[in-house]
Amino acid sequence: MPGPLEGVRVLEFGGSVAGAFAATVLADLGADVLRIDRAAQASPVASPDPLGRGRRSVAVDLKHADGAAVVLDLVARADVVVEGGRPGSAEKLGIGPEVCLRRNPKLVYGRVTGWGQAGPLARRAGHDITFLGVTGALSVPGQVPATPPPYYLSSFAGGALQLVIGIQAALLERARSGEGQVIDAAMVEGTALLSVMIDQWRHTPGRVTVVDAPFYTTYECADGRFLSVGAVESHFYRELLEKLGLGEAELPDQYDESGWPLLTVKIGEAFLSRDSTEWEKIFADSDACVAPVLAPNEVAGHAHLQARGSFVDVGGQHQPRPTPRFSRSETAVPAPAPSVGQHSVEALRDWGVSGWDDSAAIRGV
Repeated sequence: MPGPLEGVRVLEFGGSVAGAFAATVLADLGADVLRIDRAAQASPVASPDPLGRGRRSVAVDLKHADGAAVVLDLVARADVVVEGGRPGSAEKLGIGPEVCLRRNPKLVYGRVTGWGQAGPLARRAGHDITFLGVTGALSVPGQVPATPPPYYLSSFAGGALQLVIGIQAALLERARSGEGQVIDAAMVEGTALLSVMIDQWRHTPGRVTVVDAPFYTTYECADGRFLSVGAVESHFYRELLEKLGLGEAELPDQYDESGWPLLTVKIGEAFLSRDSTEWEKIFADSDACVAPVLAPNEVAGHAHLQARGSFVDVGGQHQPRPTPRFSRSETAVPAPAPSVGQHSVEALRDWGVSGWDDSAAIRGV
């Protein structure tokens, strides 16, 4: 079960979290991903990092006279490059897109950065919260200051996944044109795209943003655990009140914001009257959009995710399985992350690159 991207060779320039996530998704889908790591970090000890799974590692000293030449030999045999350094950093090392495309005109060179390759902030540093803030994604009514999500929304969804989409589109276009190209994926632009619907709501007269509404939030139960509630649509909301034993006629209208404080109190009191396990049984066959708030170490044990096999064992760790699923070219369970330089000799041979076995630019372990 090699996956739908079997036969696609991806060269990953290691060092970027967003780039690593993009390469992980490509590897999960069956691509042969080879990561170029820094020779100084070569080690026989493998990292359990889930963002290193499913690929091999070659350790190259890019400051050595042979370093760039080794990488360009691999570029000549690659379909895709994934690079996540600041603008200009790959060029300084002699492995920027112009040089790589001269060596391999069919190459898809994918770049993912926070601010993009051009613009006044292009070379500035940033983190996930930076791009959430500047795109309005943290501008939530009723929350000052706004609370960022506990995961890398901008880096992964706004940057890495947009890059993966771009790479797949460029590979399709290459099948028609026979030519490669450079992809500029900016986390700030991808995050703006993710929030496009909320931005539309903000500019629609009379439209209420449901984020942090009493029917779109979390509530504590009698046992101290929390449930998430997302009963946005009126029929889901009516079902929520019915299951909670609350009379709709005795409460403010669902979208009457002036009544939300009272509605929050009433719904909160109802949830506090029972343990979370009791509420889960009550809402088990319901469309009220009520679900438990689980800790990360509890997620794999959720009955639905267990039934689907949504988590797999990767080197002794429970990790999310590759997604999405395919009816014919199903993906395989990923291999655990390699140690840095683990495949320096093996991978060069498999990719048909020779003549560098004795070079000091290559470090094996």
